[in-house]
Amino acid sequence: MSTTTQQNAGHESKSARAIAAARAEGRPALITYLPAGFPDAQATIDAAVAMAENGADIIEVGIPYSDPVMDGQVIQAATTQALANGFRVAQVFDIVKGITDRCDAAVLVMTYWNPVLRMGVREFSRRLAEAGGAGLITPDLVPDEAAEWFEASDEFGLDRVFLTAPSSTPERVKLVVDSSRGFVYCVSIMGVTGARTSVSEAAKGVVDAAHAAGAENACVGLGVSRREHVEEIGAYADGVIVGTALVAALRDGGVGAVAELTAHLAGR
Repeated sequence: MSTTTQQNAGHESKSARAIAAARAEGRPALITYLPAGFPDAQATIDAAVAMAENGADIIEVGIPYSDPVMDGQVIQAATTQALANGFRVAQVFDIVKGITDRCDAAVLVMTYWNPVLRMGVREFSRRLAEAGGAGLITPDLVPDEAAEWFEASDEFGLDRVFLTAPSSTPERVKLVVDSSRGFVYCVSIMGVTGARTSVSEAAKGVVDAAHAAGAENACVGLGVSRREHVEEIGAYADGVIVGTALVAALRDGGVGAVAELTAHLAGR
């Protein structure tokens, strides 16, 4: 997160506040992910609240997309089911509000950019802010093409989370860091998401590059599934992002399984 960007916007970042609170406790922030509407809207809300009650600091709610280029099989299957059940983009605001009404975790929406464009960037931002959302993670939006999003996110006090990867040039990393508010999303591997037995060795390099470019908060996603991963990544990153393992837990064991896995990941 660029201090300059933060100051220029004049808004306190909900995500940065959550990460700072975790740091004050001597640990990385735990950031958890669920697709909106899986297995249905109420289950998404209940599972997210269970995450917050069991150690999650930030919750990502993903908008199901018909062509999710970054998602592995588990998340693809979950989003396909949500869409088949009739999920509509506008429902995400009800889901976010349902979560923020019941817990204090920062709630970010993760979405490909097309659904935001289709609704209108300002309208989407306004509705997200009204629902208590913290901001957006935008995997396929690069800062160079985000002028409208910069304007709307500043107007409504929303976090902007852009991604950086092992392939990012130093110039690109700097642009991502300066453009982000809340944290920088460090992709630890090239390829799709999925739970893995070991964490990519590239992760530390991506985080180090983000920190060197001035990022206050650099968080790692893709491949985290166990407490050991959280501890390993937490030694150098400001937050650890877990998705696939939690989606599988919700699929196989419902809200109770999500609560149990979140507590395990949080070291409770």
